[in-house]
Amino acid sequence: MTQIKNLDKNIKLFCIGQSILKRKIYALGIGNLKNAVLFTGAIHAQEWLTCSILLRFFEDIFSKKTLHGVNLSDIFEHRGLIVVPLCNPDGVEIALGGPKTAKQLCSPIEAIIKKSDKSWQANARGVDLNHNFDAGWDVLKKLERQAGITSPSPRQYGGICPQSEPETKALVSLCNALNIKKVIAFHSQGEEIYYYYGPNTPPESELMADALAASSGYQVRKPEGLASHGGFKDWFIKAKSRPGFTVEVGVGQNPLPIEMLEPIYEKIKEMMIVAMLL
Repeated sequence: MTQIKNLDKNIKLFCIGQSILKRKIYALGIGNLKNAVLFTGAIHAQEWLTCSILLRFFEDIFSKKTLHGVNLSDIFEHRGLIVVPLCNPDGVEIALGGPKTAKQLCSPIEAIIKKSDKSWQANARGVDLNHNFDAGWDVLKKLERQAGITSPSPRQYGGICPQSEPETKALVSLCNALNIKKVIAFHSQGEEIYYYYGPNTPPESELMADALAASSGYQVRKPEGLASHGGFKDWFIKAKSRPGFTVEVGVGQNPLPIEMLEPIYEKIKEMMIVAMLL
């Protein structure tokens, strides 16, 4: 993690790592970063709208004194927020611009795409970052084999070992370095909230998930199948025994169109504030 730079007296900008293709992965922070909640977006390539939603929220909390009646200055005296809006920069470039955006990895990616009819969610090495964390690894690999996923793929291939990818290493290092208190990983789509991962799930997590659901109209669910292990919130709960959540924003088919940005944001803005306060 590079040195934290102060953009002004309130906002901090820092690089938490680099992607396979050496694109920097940036974080924005505000408030007390020693007591911070972490919001992440665009772990999956076609879910790039989550990046814009997180930047939209950060703009609001910086430029306004109050939001939904909450005094933001009071919050950030004691609490902090860290936003990593674009966790998978290579994958998003591939999803938006095709294999040519992967530079020297263009040919391998073209070969992967030719073998599959699935849309691109992975990083530039064909690894699904939300299957690459150290959480239920052996079970996840068994499920992958049962589904016929045994090599780099546009989605759902977890890699050769946990945290094999620089993007997942960057998020783990960030959580360790700044002692993050809880994480909310924003994905799309489905208007669902996931909070549970095994015996290390804090007992308060269900009540917190209910509060997030009540403020957004989303539904609390438990993941199944290939979505049950290897995710960022799964690793965080397992490793830290602290609350972690996956929030699936919007309804439709990925990639959600940019026209849905404002409607989705307005529906979950209060929930995002609640997430900082819990």
